[in-house]
Amino acid sequence: MSRYLVTAEQLQYHYPDGTPAVREVSFRILPGESVGIVGANGAGKSTLLLMLSGVILPDGGKLQVGDCLLTKQTVGRIRNSVGLVFQNPDDQLFMPTVYEDVAFGPLQRGDPPEVVERVVSRALEQAGATQLQQRPPYRLSSGEKRAAAIAAVLALEPEILVLDEPSAALDPLARRRLIEFLAAFNRTRIIASHDLDLVLDLCERTLVMAQGRVIADGPTELLLKDEALLAQGHLEKPLRLQGCPVCGRAG
Repeated sequence: MSRYLVTAEQLQYHYPDGTPAVREVSFRILPGESVGIVGANGAGKSTLLLMLSGVILPDGGKLQVGDCLLTKQTVGRIRNSVGLVFQNPDDQLFMPTVYEDVAFGPLQRGDPPEVVERVVSRALEQAGATQLQQRPPYRLSSGEKRAAAIAAVLALEPEILVLDEPSAALDPLARRRLIEFLAAFNRTRIIASHDLDLVLDLCERTLVMAQGRVIADGPTELLLKDEALLAQGHLEKPLRLQGCPVCGRAG
């Protein structure tokens, strides 16, 4: 179970041209929570995840992970605690084989060879990617790349797992395997996705974003049934909460 409380207070971020991407966002995520972040393209979801994982620094407000306040001086500690799986695995996988990609982080951390071998094997097994370890990432399917990218993050043993559109480009079986894996992951999960059925499956709580702001924060099923709220975020109800076109019943 994760030990880290995540606290955001009035977080803000502007693009270099001055356009606001995230505006005065505040929330608390308790250790072990699974939280969804939903919204239309351009709502600020990915930018918020980049701040949560220490890839970029906010230009206003505060972000604290555990007892560590995110600053230029502490960004390394944040990155050690928070593992980010990028929306596009090709942005994350760059070594000749999957094994080398998964081993890269522990090696950079200075782990001895026997520890690297152990954590890489465990991460590959957790992500269902053991059979991929000697394959070049560029020859993998979208689902296999996703599994390899998750394994690379798990090898760093993060307290908090952050995923940006984890089901994008996955076939139905790969998507189901991803959901099963994430459901079994017993640390904090923060998942930004347009796949509202996945969010409904995995997240007991959801933040709805629009134009860089959090416009709602509450129980996932309650928010994803609220058609007026979803319309504000340019969203529609998850498929299984929509009425059947024949009988009118929800799934």
